[in-house]
Amino acid sequence: MRHGKKHNHLGRTTSHRVAMLSNLAISLITHKRIFTTVAKAKALRVYVEPLITKSKDDTTHSRRVVFSYLQSKDAVTELFRDVSVKIADRPGGYTRIIKVGNRPGDAAEMAMIELVDYNENMLKEKTGKKGAAKATTRRSRAKKAAPKAGDAPAAESTDAAE
Repeated sequence: MRHGKKHNHLGRTTSHRVAMLSNLAISLITHKRIFTTVAKAKALRVYVEPLITKSKDDTTHSRRVVFSYLQSKDAVTELFRDVSVKIADRPGGYTRIIKVGNRPGDAAEMAMIELVDYNENMLKEKTGKKGAAKATTRRSRAKKAAPKAGDAPAAESTDAAE
């Protein structure tokens, strides 16, 4: 019986699963977005988010702990140098999983997993809404009041003087 065993084994042995998740995490950190199956994406989120949290504290110990999971100096350097700076103020939820349909070969559910702060399109939409102009309506608005007799000639008189 598998009571209390919550992680997905993904049909692999422990060593194969750990190696696969490590490789997926390296790819996610270097490319910022990868396409994989939904089950692997959910397992990867559980695997990589604690590593990203550790990267906020840039000490030798935290680098060594993260390296023990990733086994890639380039990925560790990228994580601590670039990714941790962007997510410094975020309290969690560093990844986003978006389902993208089924794979043609075997109809497996596919998903895109990405680092949240690296999606430029969603960042533009979020910042664009705050500073966007007020939307227009289809109703007609009242016309502005016609200028008074004293206001209009004053503006024209300056043009005539030149």
